[in-house]
Amino acid sequence: MSSEPSSTTIFAVRTTVGQERNVSNLIAGRAEANNIPIKAILVPETLKGYIFIEADGPHIVEEAIVGIKHVRSRVPGIVSFSEVEKYIVIKPMIEELDVLDIVEVTGGPFKGMRAKITDIDRAKEEVTIELLEATFTLPITVHADYVKVIEKAAQQHEVKEEP
Repeated sequence: MSSEPSSTTIFAVRTTVGQERNVSNLIAGRAEANNIPIKAILVPETLKGYIFIEADGPHIVEEAIVGIKHVRSRVPGIVSFSEVEKYIVIKPMIEELDVLDIVEVTGGPFKGMRAKITDIDRAKEEVTIELLEATFTLPITVHADYVKVIEKAAQQHEVKEEP
């Protein structure tokens, strides 16, 4: 077997949403115990209900997933590396944020609250937010990893301009 990228292919496997990591661990354990030649298993954080398995052929993937709980099916066909690549290269959260975006705070004392971004410091990877649910506006600076975009600023303007 050669180590060239073209010698293997990538297959998608549907799983129960939220069980992707468990399924990948079970498949990895089975592959190791039964000497099933799986090259890699990818569990993308942003794609729910799917995992990717790199192997020489679909029969190898079928052997690895048959009877495993929470596996729904193998998606027919192969997945190109360019489609998988976007799940491997992780962009920092700060790159996806813009001023006036509506976000949800995902950590700290304000966890679960919605806020509007008023300023972004890309060098420090910090954002200044104003909580929407607070009785008075108080600017709070948090690390960009502690916010999740709910609504982009561009979408808000499009909605407001409609008659």
